[in-house]
Amino acid sequence: MSRILHRSLAADPPLAVRGDGIHLFMEDGRAIIDGSGGAAVACLGHNNKRVNAAIAAQMDKVSYVHTALFSNAAAEELADTLLADAPGGLTHAYFVSSGSEAMEAALKLARQYFVEIGQPQRTRVIGRQLSYHGNTLGALAAGGNPMRRALYLPLLSGAFSHVSPCFAYRFQGEGESDAAYVDRLADELEAEFQRLGPDNVIAFCAEPIVGATTGCVTALPGYFKRVREICSRHGALLILDEVMCGMGRSGTMHAWEQEGVPPDIQMVAKGLGGGYQPIGGILIAGHVIEGLRAGTGAFMHGHTYQAHPLACAAALAVQQVIREDDLLANVRAMGARLEAGLTDRLGNHAHVGDIRGRGLFWAIELVADRASKAVFDPALKMHERLAMAALDRGLAIYPMGGTIDGVRGNHVIASPPYNATAAEIDAIVARLGDAVDAVVAGVSRA
Repeated sequence: MSRILHRSLAADPPLAVRGDGIHLFMEDGRAIIDGSGGAAVACLGHNNKRVNAAIAAQMDKVSYVHTALFSNAAAEELADTLLADAPGGLTHAYFVSSGSEAMEAALKLARQYFVEIGQPQRTRVIGRQLSYHGNTLGALAAGGNPMRRALYLPLLSGAFSHVSPCFAYRFQGEGESDAAYVDRLADELEAEFQRLGPDNVIAFCAEPIVGATTGCVTALPGYFKRVREICSRHGALLILDEVMCGMGRSGTMHAWEQEGVPPDIQMVAKGLGGGYQPIGGILIAGHVIEGLRAGTGAFMHGHTYQAHPLACAAALAVQQVIREDDLLANVRAMGARLEAGLTDRLGNHAHVGDIRGRGLFWAIELVADRASKAVFDPALKMHERLAMAALDRGLAIYPMGGTIDGVRGNHVIASPPYNATAAEIDAIVARLGDAVDAVVAGVSRA
């Protein structure tokens, strides 16, 4: 048995010994298609020689400096690359080591901003149910993932409250138009501002495309514009969490570009460094920076490994590859192929209720009955069964249960690398389809 505290103590996971492109190779010799890039992380696949070389080159320069005293060229160039054209008014970056750390930094920066501009009474943050913003206590409190929050509820801050998600497949009323559903959600958010006192709210936090908790759920047209209007009217910040869906994953560099609604603070992580080094960060609007500059002139926050030179060098190389190889165009093309393939293979499947996503970020939701949207018994853990069946067929996907309320519902995510080929996309679809068939047939026989 391993001495590592793995995610499950029931059995040790298989040992991956090598990666190359979209494939991971196991100790026993099996080749697995990494069809989800881990947790939508490996956006260039594995063992990219250009990224490896950039990390090695940085090691020959400087591997670590403490940001209380020094900056480093890799971090400076990464920020310049991401923000050269000030997308949506975002002008500054703050680099950390994970998406959870990015959420913590965003929350603390938002709070400090209002203190600096003379509004210290703002202490409340509104998030959404069935959201996920990270696993540290502050990030967990901001998120609305019931399964992950339950054990730690006594430790979570009461400064956070949550409104309904924009999840049309599950929560749009029968006969309710898209516009009416968006109106209802906007009214709920406005009511929460009023309940808390509009002048007491720091920010509203949301994922433009909800990731692991509900599986690649996109918002209906106009939803985020309504959210932006409410936040602006009440002087609150809009914090958009693009840790999973951003940095090209949805087909544009930022998922909010497709909504036409830039944030005041944006979190990034997974696609930033592609898994080659641990890195996350926040991108910050100029007016937030100016609020600090006119006040204390410093951000009261810090990490030992923030703006780590090796992590920033890896992320810089990843971003250069994405740009130089025009990979966003491939994300859009292969995303369309993945959507079409999943629809053709599983669109009429009796136990696939919904196929949803954008770019190279797609999920299927399993159901016991397609017509009624009835779910499988949670005890069956269909998402885990499907992940294991896919692995048996040489495909790794990202499974999650509790899609609807933290207990009921099952989905899996496919999020292949941005440089995936047509043949690789087709192989993902074929193996996932076969795994779905095998799992539901096994349950039926039982």
